[in-house]
Amino acid sequence: MADTQGVTVHNSIDPKKNFHLDVPAGKTVFHCKGSDNYDWGMKDRLSRIFNPKSGNTLMLAFDHGYIMGASTGLERLDILIPELAPDVDVLMATRGALRSCVPPMYNKAVALRCSAGSTVLSADVTNETIGTDIEDAIRMNASCMAVQTFMGTEDEKSSLTNLCNTINAGMKYGIPTLGVVAVGKQMARSPQFFSMATRVIAELGAQLVKVYYCEDFEKVTAGCPVPIVIAGGKVLPPDQALTMAYRAIQEGAHGVDMGRNIFQAEDPKAMAQAVAKVVHENYTDKMAYEFFLDTKK
Repeated sequence: MADTQGVTVHNSIDPKKNFHLDVPAGKTVFHCKGSDNYDWGMKDRLSRIFNPKSGNTLMLAFDHGYIMGASTGLERLDILIPELAPDVDVLMATRGALRSCVPPMYNKAVALRCSAGSTVLSADVTNETIGTDIEDAIRMNASCMAVQTFMGTEDEKSSLTNLCNTINAGMKYGIPTLGVVAVGKQMARSPQFFSMATRVIAELGAQLVKVYYCEDFEKVTAGCPVPIVIAGGKVLPPDQALTMAYRAIQEGAHGVDMGRNIFQAEDPKAMAQAVAKVVHENYTDKMAYEFFLDTKK
């Protein structure tokens, strides 16, 4: 109970108090697409992912080990991540990689890989389950939970069930879910497929979606009511990777989740910084490439 000693009780409100009656009550429009009606904690985590000034994000994807083992460029995460962490907004990784190789001092958002269950040694890489549950996501202070979906395969239902279960768990604790549109040998890579898949993921309740860049991408982003980040995909020459990132942002993406095109680049740190220029500072692809050339060692 507050100490009321020395407090004078008035019948009217103290005239010295200024309630700014001439200023309307504050109302904000949240900077993330489709997120105005989320809870405070959900918005706080999304604000760690998406820069409130630019509305965009640069994610560093290094979760490849959960399915491929030690990928080229990711052999020593304890060496790579400290170098790149200052230049990105989000670390997309597995719980094992984070706990064993990434010091918890960078104050970066974490996109925690939660789906698991198969490797490249398997004939069926689409058969996944949820390997990291909501309790561990909370312990890891995850800003979002990433779940792979495999639409158009025999495992479509199970992967979408994984997604829905993760969304339901995340809603209880204010943790967003990142729905990932997977592609494979038997899966389409057409604009129509990506448009349908991103919309399905959003309709099921995911707060953000990861998908590949494609033709008619502005139609894909327009039809998805939550933020889309693009996957970096296969390794490209740095100028082409920057062009892809630039076009995606110009056509409605709110971020880039790039892995191999950063950590397998000639100079990973310079490449991360160049992509950040596109994502946050309105650099064109040509400007970013010139920055990369001037910065790389």
